[in-house]
Amino acid sequence: MTYCVALRMNKGLVFLSDTRTNAGVDNISTFRKMFTWEDEGERVITMMTAGNLATAQAVVSILDERTKAPADRAPSMFQVAKLVGDTLAEVVRNSSPDGQSADAFGATIIIGGQIGDSPPRLFLVYPEGNFIEASDDTSFFQIGETKYGRPILVRAFDPEISFEDAVKLLLVSFDSTMKANLSVSLPIDVQIYEANSLKHGRDIRMGADDEYYSMISNSWGEALRSTFYSLPTYTFDD
Repeated sequence: MTYCVALRMNKGLVFLSDTRTNAGVDNISTFRKMFTWEDEGERVITMMTAGNLATAQAVVSILDERTKAPADRAPSMFQVAKLVGDTLAEVVRNSSPDGQSADAFGATIIIGGQIGDSPPRLFLVYPEGNFIEASDDTSFFQIGETKYGRPILVRAFDPEISFEDAVKLLLVSFDSTMKANLSVSLPIDVQIYEANSLKHGRDIRMGADDEYYSMISNSWGEALRSTFYSLPTYTFDD
């Protein structure tokens, strides 16, 4: 299982992904699920993947080849999302033998970045190749194991949030997911893109020995317990 999440903020974009893959309790591996293509001063594009690992790696390899030819580069983030969607759908179709469901080869992708003078944009790409874009009403996307980490994002996200608080928010979301689903685990990758910088931002990997993550995990648990017991007590009506 996977958990990846990305925020579109006024200051830019923040991405977080775990690195665990598993094909059963005795077959657990670590693979990077976040990939970045950069032409400093012209474009920065980051992609995160969830789902079938072979499908995701095939899509990344094809996109790597296409980025080597400047003439083939998409002129806008919308065209980037379309290219990723078309590539993903093609890989899924080619991986599905007759009579076998394409669902087994499906993958879902978050892609975001900035090209030229256009604003940063964020997209969620489905296995069928279609996609949606983040907006002021929906400013974040999740893929993989999404349900456990969603409530804190819905309650606490603010588009004016700082990068520091955005990282803290995503770590709480990740910790909630990891506590509820053992197939999501450290290490995690975090990347920050500052709007209009058109260059690679901070790229951080947090492992089990990361002091800040441990502090966030412990403090969040204690804060939840404290808040729970501070709520008014229910009384039975005799």
